[in-house]
Amino acid sequence: MRGKLVIGNWKMNGRWAANATLLGTLRAGWKPAPARKLAVCVPFPYIGQTRDLLAGSEIAWGGQDVSAHPSGAFTGEVAAGMLVDFGCRYVLVGHSERRQIHGETDSMVAAKAVAALQSGLTPVVCVGETLAERDAGQMETVVGRQFDVAAAALGVDLAKAVVAYEPVWAIGTGRTASPDQAQAMHAFIRRRLVADGAADVSVLYGGSVKGANASALFAMPDIDGGLVGGASLDANEFLAIAAA
Repeated sequence: MRGKLVIGNWKMNGRWAANATLLGTLRAGWKPAPARKLAVCVPFPYIGQTRDLLAGSEIAWGGQDVSAHPSGAFTGEVAAGMLVDFGCRYVLVGHSERRQIHGETDSMVAAKAVAALQSGLTPVVCVGETLAERDAGQMETVVGRQFDVAAAALGVDLAKAVVAYEPVWAIGTGRTASPDQAQAMHAFIRRRLVADGAADVSVLYGGSVKGANASALFAMPDIDGGLVGGASLDANEFLAIAAA
C-alpha cells in the first residue's frame, strides 16, 4: 500500500551526545498516524545508539549505504545482514553523493538494491539529474536510465522498494525544485512504476526540503514524502516536515 514517508539522511554528521538529544526530541514529538511513517538513516557508527534510543517507538532507522556483497574481503564495507542485525528497516542506495563522489554506476546501485532486499531491508533507490543535464533537457533520459537499470535488476521485487527523486542541483544548495517541477518528475517516475507493475511504490522528493516548503511539495499528487538532508539534523524542523 502506497503511503506517506519522510526519511532523514544525516549524511556524515552527528556526535554521541547531540544524537541522543535529537533522537529523544524526535521520539517525544512524533505523532504517528495510519499510512504515515518516519525514519532516520544515520552514519554506521551510530546505528546501535539509534536502535537503543528508538526501540519500541514508531520511528524506523536505517543505513546510508550497503555493500552489494553478503560478506568477504571488502574492507570498509558494510553488508545488508549487518544492518539487519541492528534492526534497520531502510537503506539508501545510489544517493547522488555516492554516485558523484564515489563513482557508483547504475549497475552498482542496482546490485546494492538487490542485496538489501534479499536481506529483508527496504532499499531507497535514489535517482536524479545534475543542473547541466536539466538545462540540456535530459532529465527524463537520465532519471529513466537510472530507474530502468534498478527496476530490471529488482524485477517483481521493485514493488518492495522506495524511490527517491533528488535533483542534484537542489541538494545542499538551498535551491529547491518548484512543486510543479518536482511533480512533473515524480509523475514521470510513477508512469515507469505503473508500467513495471509497481504502482504502489512510494516516491519521495529529496532536495533542500524544509518546514517552509514541505506542505507545498507534499501536496502534489505523486509526491509521497521526502528524503531530508540538512533539515533532519534539527529535530523541530524535521518534525515540522514530517507533520506536513
